[in-house]
Amino acid sequence: MNLHEYQAKMLLSEYAIPVPPGKAVHSEKEASRAADELGDESWVVKAQVHAGGRGKAGGVKLVRGKRELDAAVKQMLGVRLVTKQSGPKGKPVNCVLIQNVSAIAAELYLGMLVDRKSRRVSVMASRSGGMDIEEVAAAEPDKIFTFQVDPVLGLQQYQSRQLGFALKLDDKQRKQLCSILAALYRLFLEKDLSLIEINPLIITATGDLECLDAKIAVEDNALYRQEGLENWRDPTQEDEKENRAKMHDLNYVALDGNIACMVNGAGLAMATMDIIKLHGGEPANFLDVGGGATKERVAEAFKLISSDNNVKAILVNIFGGIVRCDLIAEGIIAGIREVGVTVPVVVRLQGTKVSEGKQLLDASGMKILSTDDLTDAATKVVAMAQGGNH
Repeated sequence: MNLHEYQAKMLLSEYAIPVPPGKAVHSEKEASRAADELGDESWVVKAQVHAGGRGKAGGVKLVRGKRELDAAVKQMLGVRLVTKQSGPKGKPVNCVLIQNVSAIAAELYLGMLVDRKSRRVSVMASRSGGMDIEEVAAAEPDKIFTFQVDPVLGLQQYQSRQLGFALKLDDKQRKQLCSILAALYRLFLEKDLSLIEINPLIITATGDLECLDAKIAVEDNALYRQEGLENWRDPTQEDEKENRAKMHDLNYVALDGNIACMVNGAGLAMATMDIIKLHGGEPANFLDVGGGATKERVAEAFKLISSDNNVKAILVNIFGGIVRCDLIAEGIIAGIREVGVTVPVVVRLQGTKVSEGKQLLDASGMKILSTDDLTDAATKVVAMAQGGNH
């Protein structure tokens, strides 16, 4: 789960990590009050969306005076900001951050994430922070310094000091970096995070370190013990279908293809998408209804995948181990009746109560093509999606 920048900075402040003063607002009136409370005559206005690259997309503006502030807030609120990371539809801007201007002497990069390969928390840093960090990482990877944290020993002081020397910081800044890294690591563990990105971590005109921007992601599987953070979720920044799927405990990820998939089990779902690709098709989604799927959940899943206007055909691939195939069939029939599905549907059922499930599909009077073989099912659904016959 991603946090907005202003939420990330609230966490950083909670752990005594230096951030510039700022306030999140949702209207021009709130922005004016925030500017009065912050003081000064110039501010930075930052669109709050779950996507990087805001600066290059016009989502970050330096303004002077109330008139420019009002104009910038009015221009941002209510629009969809399209960035390199947002996708072509962009992300809705429902909130902006008003922040005091910081005097920047240098921009650094600092990050912390779960490294799946080493199964440790990895720390990354660079002297080349700012908007072009992705290009730096791709073209000049030697400018990115990294180290892993031993999960038993924890973050060691010598690691932080070595990183300070690599970043060419002076004595005062190295001490500040050690303090910031220690607090970030504690935050990372205590809040079950999967990513912290400080870009840029600036050196101010007075020679101090300050977190000018922050991105934080919380591990979804740990949200049950982070109730306070779970309440910060912004569903407007997430895919609508994925939000609906969460409500029914369905594992759903939207993709760009035109063949919708409904499968039970993550491994089988991946294999189903692979075989669709193998035969020249493109899956429209990953959808795992789970091993304990009920008729109602299957019906909701079917309504979910059929609501995608890009879908030209649907493939259902169910292995009835725990779940019964007749319940799956009932859910499919209920979903088709409720939605009024007009695209072809191919169903491959195997396992518990498979005969009863097939009988239900055959007796439904609906245009459902039932098959026993997965390769045959994939071949047929790809042909249908491309406009061919059964």
